[in-house]
Amino acid sequence: MSCKEDKQAPSDDLKLRRDRFRAEVLSGLRKSQKELPSKYFYDEQGSRLFEHICALDEYYIPRTEAVIMETHIEEIIERLGPNVLLIEYGSGNCAKTRILLSHLREPAAYMPIDISQEQLLCTTRELAADYHGLEIIPVCADYTSDFELPVLKRPSARRVVYFPGSTIGNFDTIPAKHFLEHIAGVCGPSGGLLIGVDLKKDPDVLHYAYNDRQGVTAAFNLNLLERINRELNCDFQLEWFEHYAFYNPREGRVEMHLVSLRDQTVHLDGMTIPFAKSESIWTESSYKFSLDDFQQMAAGVGFKVERIWTDERQWFAIQYLVNTAGATL
Repeated sequence: MSCKEDKQAPSDDLKLRRDRFRAEVLSGLRKSQKELPSKYFYDEQGSRLFEHICALDEYYIPRTEAVIMETHIEEIIERLGPNVLLIEYGSGNCAKTRILLSHLREPAAYMPIDISQEQLLCTTRELAADYHGLEIIPVCADYTSDFELPVLKRPSARRVVYFPGSTIGNFDTIPAKHFLEHIAGVCGPSGGLLIGVDLKKDPDVLHYAYNDRQGVTAAFNLNLLERINRELNCDFQLEWFEHYAFYNPREGRVEMHLVSLRDQTVHLDGMTIPFAKSESIWTESSYKFSLDDFQQMAAGVGFKVERIWTDERQWFAIQYLVNTAGATL
């Protein structure tokens, strides 16, 4: 079974995803502060660029998170327990997930969920070759939308959602609460959430993490426009836009933008979209939390923080939360 064969999908599904992509792009570009959903960064090229970002010296998140995982893996596995269904949101290349899969005690199944179908299915094939006997059920979906979980071959003792990398920081405050509420419904009463949370720190560290010297993050940001051109027949001139990222201390977040370098117009679906010089498209937010901030937000949707693991600089935290209320979706 090759990755080329795996990535085939029913044409209706492809059309539905393309139509949703077009609708969200048009909606975002019509706003007074133009914006694009960050979930669309991850086409094939975007996924490769993000893997490159994760290997950069400046981008501390994956390296710090992996050290925490490796240092405390026995305690983490004890919290998850045996016969667990591990559901990962935004699985990517599953690098950190392998640390979990290599230590889990008789897991019921692993269910990676990702919007990038090609990477999802190719990674699933690689994991299946390395973890014989583990049921791996890939789900190609936008995890911020409604989707159904496939039925397992055997029942699990509990569901645990794994959400690493501090992706929770990409949501604004109210959507973040709604998303956590959705996760609570997925994992069900007494289910768990193992989540990565990036912590507040020196703004200079944050600046360089999103403005690397090699320009990989800039290429990653601009690739979103390239994807829109290719998939939606748009005419963005990439050389007329520039990556811009900065820390907003009042809001406690890093913001990524694409700034127009001149007055210009872009055409999509019969619409003419004007840009003034220095006008920006907001492509991503990355909120940074204090431990108290995150605990209060999680408690508001019925999650109790049971355990927190951090690095010695306290730049990043992995937290295990238990759902104390709600029903299984």
